[in-house]
Amino acid sequence: MSRRLLRPMRSGDLARVLNWRNHPNVRQFMYTSHEISPEEHEQWFARNSEASGVWLLIYEVDSAPLGFVNISSTRCAQVADWGFYLAPDSEPGTGRSLGEAALKYAFEELEMHKLCGQALGFNERSIRFHERLGFTREGVLREQHYDGERYQDVICFGLLADEWTNAK
Repeated sequence: MSRRLLRPMRSGDLARVLNWRNHPNVRQFMYTSHEISPEEHEQWFARNSEASGVWLLIYEVDSAPLGFVNISSTRCAQVADWGFYLAPDSEPGTGRSLGEAALKYAFEELEMHKLCGQALGFNERSIRFHERLGFTREGVLREQHYDGERYQDVICFGLLADEWTNAK
């Protein structure tokens, strides 16, 4: 049985996470799609690693880092947004296990009432991923994001703690 866990991101993870984040297969689906410099990445980490209500997490399987999860409280302390990405060379099925670990962390460790997610309208894979994890599609922000060439819809998702508990 593989040992899967989420642990806090550390400064020693910066280079690895930056490489994942800058990979074209990851970058194309992000709000910020330019290649991020090491300085910009370090500033992001410094700003967010100490911020209240922000959890930067590394997903590991058998001590091998395979993904990143960000959980950030919104206006209400028990409602959070999440974002995630995998190491580009991760094996099929890694995303599902990362998602399950992140939901368990959000609802059991952080005791969130609701977790919210967003996907760019063209990112069918992320849309299906959220739905398979039990999220409800809550709305569409029409032409909400400009990617440098065109405006993109943003699909909004939500999952309540009791929905997650009942689906387990």
